[in-house]
Amino acid sequence: MTQSIVKRPLVVIGIGEMSGVFTRGLLKAGYPLYPVTRDMNIQAVSEQLNDPEMVLVAVGESDLAPVLEQLPEHWKDRLCLLQNELLPRNWQTHNINNPTVISVWFEKKKGQDFKILVPSPVIGPKAKLIKNALAQLEIPCWIVKDEQEMLFELVRKNLYILTTNIAGLDMAPGSDVNDLWDEHRDLALKVVADVLTIQSHLTGQTFEDSDRERLIEAMVEAINGDLAHKCMGRSAPARLARALDYARANNLEVKELERIARASA
Repeated sequence: MTQSIVKRPLVVIGIGEMSGVFTRGLLKAGYPLYPVTRDMNIQAVSEQLNDPEMVLVAVGESDLAPVLEQLPEHWKDRLCLLQNELLPRNWQTHNINNPTVISVWFEKKKGQDFKILVPSPVIGPKAKLIKNALAQLEIPCWIVKDEQEMLFELVRKNLYILTTNIAGLDMAPGSDVNDLWDEHRDLALKVVADVLTIQSHLTGQTFEDSDRERLIEAMVEAINGDLAHKCMGRSAPARLARALDYARANNLEVKELERIARASA
């Protein structure tokens, strides 16, 4: 029997800058794509596309939970997630047990092509599919060996994003990550300590000194990947607010984050 050369379709929820990079790679890899925009009903789409190869969720952090809440059961076993500030609790809360997850280490801004910092780690049933799609664009990606190592990679990304963004609120406008690590390392390390306090509580993990050193080294590797990367993006105030809300709700001591919040109010 001749094997069909037509690949099963992929669903993409969220049509923004980042999903645009992935869809380019997926199209070049030969997959038909079906977009789901904000004004479309996910359940209605799933009734017409009940057996997609993969469902890529590429919405922002604040939109992830509402999307996963609406996700049909028969799509949950073929899910791929790529959001910032992502941790296992984000999908486990919605009874999703084994998604494909990628920690994205390339930047994409409006009017500019993507910029790679370091290779992006991926894990899950569709990891090879994602790696192959990104390879079409010469974006480096590697498949992680197990869930514990992927948890490290997710915390590493959160540490980088939250530290640079939140510290940037306490620095001169336009400061970059080289300024942060070269001239304001004291500030950076205080923010790192508070961020890891929150990440530890979120993940249920105890980060020993050796774990913290490894995470900081991995964060610095990403800093060195693009020394001109700006610290404070538009999302920085919201990231600080979310971090503080969680810390306060769980009685976590994060003195540096509290100080930065007062100073930047």
